[in-house]
Amino acid sequence: MDSKEEVDFSFFSPSPLSSSTRWWSKETVAVVTGANKGIGFAVVKRFAELGLTVVLTARDVGRGKEAMEALREQGLGNVHFFPLDVSSPASIDAFVSWLRTTFQALDILVNNAAVSFNEINENSVEHAETVIKTNYHGTKLLTESLLPLFRLSTSVSRILNISSRLGSINKMRNLGIKATLQKENVTEQEIEQVLEMFAEDVKKGRWESRGWPEIWTDYSVSKLALNAYSRVLAKRFENEGIGRISINCFCPGFTQTSMTGGKGTHTPQAAAQLAASLALLPPHRLPNGSFFLGFGPYNKSRL
Repeated sequence: MDSKEEVDFSFFSPSPLSSSTRWWSKETVAVVTGANKGIGFAVVKRFAELGLTVVLTARDVGRGKEAMEALREQGLGNVHFFPLDVSSPASIDAFVSWLRTTFQALDILVNNAAVSFNEINENSVEHAETVIKTNYHGTKLLTESLLPLFRLSTSVSRILNISSRLGSINKMRNLGIKATLQKENVTEQEIEQVLEMFAEDVKKGRWESRGWPEIWTDYSVSKLALNAYSRVLAKRFENEGIGRISINCFCPGFTQTSMTGGKGTHTPQAAAQLAASLALLPPHRLPNGSFFLGFGPYNKSRL
């Protein structure tokens, strides 16, 4: 991916799924994090309706089991549950061990789990450490831990990170940090250094004057880091051939979820329809290192 061209992360609407492009079967294993409600739950349901074997994960055991049972009562017996708190390394270890024992391999990972502690019109960074730990470090650790389990296949394994345009590079007003994250060969270490700078600015109470994103700052920074990491990971796998993993990001837009207080322009089911279509693109149409924006103008853009 050449950072000098607007091709790294492109915004466009996927085509509807059709039987002629179906590459998956009941043996295809998909994992969806943060899936007891909202977009995650709707993605699990859509995958299950399409015949995949789906693992629903959630931090809360009771709510996760209830979500699984609700789907099974609708005849979707191909849904399984295992508790997972992406902010806990021990929980990630337990989940990966269970997945390896139960299914041996993985085809699709949808990283949906995320937190925000702000109301729509608020912008506190009181919980910034938790937000970064969950939305970035937890997602990254889970992804890296699952990489050895991805199936080597010509159908290409896939990772879809549910992100946000709040994490677009043009939201970053600090030109030095912006230049770092826009580098063609930005490294994971440089991403970590940016997050350390943000944590220090929050600690010293100067975050508002240091050029960080102005809306939902801690959440936006976590997604900015996730988008950058997705680009790094995509470059790692872009030339692997068989055994390649495709890594893309998807912003579902202003969706009616608990994070938005039920406000939004569309339902979780509508967002999940797009997310599932992206995750299930046929191999010959599957990009790597792209950012998809749902429910908006589909203009090419670079994060």
